[in-house]
Amino acid sequence: MSQDPSTEVVARELRGNILLVMINNPPVNALGVAVRCGIVAAIDAADADPAVQAVLIIGTGRNFIAGADIREFGKPPLAPSLPDVCNRIEACRKPVVAAIHGAALGGGLEIALAAHYRLAATDVKLGLPEVLLGLMPGAGGTQRTPRLIGAKAALDLMLSGRHMGAEEAHALGLVDRRGSSSDILADGLAYAQELLATQAPVRRTRDAQALCDQQASRASIEAVRAETGKKSRGLFSPLKIVEAVEAALDKSFDEGLRIERELFLQCLDSPQRAGLIHAFFAEREVLKAPETRNTKPRAIAHVGVVGGGTMGAGIAVAVLDAGLSVTMIERDQAALARGRAHIEKVYNGLIAKGRMTTAAKAANMARFVGSISYDALAPADIVIEAVFEDMAVKQAVFAELDRVCKPGAVLATNTSYLDIDAIAASISRPADVVGLHFFSPANIMKLLEIVVPAEVSADVVATAFELAKKLHKVPVRAGVCDGFIGNRILAAYRMAADYMMEDGASPYQIDQAVRNFGYPMGPFQVSDLAGGDIGWATRKRKAATRDPRARYVQIADRICERGWFGQKTGRGYYLYPEGARTGTPDPEIEAIIDAERARAGITPRSFTDEEIMRRYMAAMINEGANVVHQRIALRPLDVDVTFLYGYGFPRHRGGPMKYADTVGLPKVLADIREFAKEDPLFWQPSALLVELVEHGANFDSLNKSE
Repeated sequence: MSQDPSTEVVARELRGNILLVMINNPPVNALGVAVRCGIVAAIDAADADPAVQAVLIIGTGRNFIAGADIREFGKPPLAPSLPDVCNRIEACRKPVVAAIHGAALGGGLEIALAAHYRLAATDVKLGLPEVLLGLMPGAGGTQRTPRLIGAKAALDLMLSGRHMGAEEAHALGLVDRRGSSSDILADGLAYAQELLATQAPVRRTRDAQALCDQQASRASIEAVRAETGKKSRGLFSPLKIVEAVEAALDKSFDEGLRIERELFLQCLDSPQRAGLIHAFFAEREVLKAPETRNTKPRAIAHVGVVGGGTMGAGIAVAVLDAGLSVTMIERDQAALARGRAHIEKVYNGLIAKGRMTTAAKAANMARFVGSISYDALAPADIVIEAVFEDMAVKQAVFAELDRVCKPGAVLATNTSYLDIDAIAASISRPADVVGLHFFSPANIMKLLEIVVPAEVSADVVATAFELAKKLHKVPVRAGVCDGFIGNRILAAYRMAADYMMEDGASPYQIDQAVRNFGYPMGPFQVSDLAGGDIGWATRKRKAATRDPRARYVQIADRICERGWFGQKTGRGYYLYPEGARTGTPDPEIEAIIDAERARAGITPRSFTDEEIMRRYMAAMINEGANVVHQRIALRPLDVDVTFLYGYGFPRHRGGPMKYADTVGLPKVLADIREFAKEDPLFWQPSALLVELVEHGANFDSLNKSE
């Protein structure tokens, strides 16, 4: 019965009276059709062989089974289906043990749930993350999980898509035992022998009783359904997951499986799935930049941060959380104390929420040093400047970095808009200068724009990508221009929103339309959150170079002149009484808008929400096309990832360029040409958009890796 494990994707080997079934499908033991066939054949063999008294399923390499085989995405399904594989495991007449190490995600966890007993190594990552792809568990996950751990815990696992460790899984009852050594095979064989020695029965998960308290289970499901309806922002699959778990409570196991499959196929047919699958692949593709292919990054252990304001402190927290050392520079002791206080405030907040221990905070702060002397940066491998957005101020900082930093240190600027080529040219080592544009709050926001100036060395860019990896950020490569990828496109669609506001739409209607589209916030809410003074400073900086023919809406300036900068001042476009986080509409703002319309000679007209979104998205897509055409972004997917991770773009729509493909580029171009009749200067169609429409191509055709 023994087979050569190196050649079989599912190898079988008899160890005494235990049939060892080894999943061997590198790199992650994905559940391709050969694996599914191999598992069924192994269980059939175990049932047929009197010498086999138990079965042990294990993964070779670093994982148990990390999920479905992404190479089969979008292809016709091949038998056996995963539900059939899981049901065959569960139906085995001899005890089946899953010995889990590394990742057991999606279908991988469903395989383990179908086993009769589960052993988890200390390094396991267990999860049912299908919701992140617009799907739901479809091989019994919605039926077996709540029967093992109850409706509330099962719904939390499936709706969050998060990973669960061995300790939590054991406490909940998702696994039966935690491994006692680093040898999962030895632990698994010992556990199987122990089960045989104690004559442990075949124990099918379908018969587990965690849902026996019907009243409590139903209350949990209803509470989660209400919360999910509020939070899912139009997502299709979350409520289907709730519906499937409800079937686990109300129906027989077999009927529950039938309902789960029906709901799974509905999710598979949902247009949201295409957007979520695109996002899934795009965030892996952005890691491929020309400079990272054949270049080794420089070593990073010690990071300098210049500036202890909100951004500098957020960057310092992200770096400390990655286990690196931080030296922060500020201009005087008072500013340095404020910087340290900003960092401690973040950690104290996490401690208060139970998400960090005081010991973990102490360990992080032990790697933090503050100084008012640039000389303290001498040992730093990389220094990130996060000071005021002013070219002269930043160049003065870089002059100091040029003086004190060791040869080979990477010198990074966190500028949002300024010309990094000009910063690099001002010092003696321009090849070491790169842009690292963090998004606020820098310890939370996942996006990191890596801005590549003309003279930078390839290994500096590779080092920036390596730092992003250490900080668990999603890096996007950007070229140098005003605003790079994200803020440059933001300026265009924000202008379109301002034009609509002056033409007759209220900021509150625009925000609502954008939220209904799937954003967490509208543009005027975002302005209030970020601070209206930031945009005001940018507009003043650009005033001298603004095209005199371009339309300029002054409403935001009128609001800023009153000192109304948003949440931090208690009012902006919205009122924030007594420090409220959610604003309420302000009649005085509407009066300012009316006065500005009169001054500009505009007779207001009404807009439907659909018209608002057509203009909003057309401006975003058109500028996105310009950014790709000018090589500021390598590919349309880089624009998509920037907006998914930095600007709240609804993930199920895949990003603005994917959304444009979904709508159809001819329709987007027709909209732009229609809007150009009233403002041909602003609504100039991108040459790339025109070219793609002429050739019958779409943005995705440009996404192939270079």
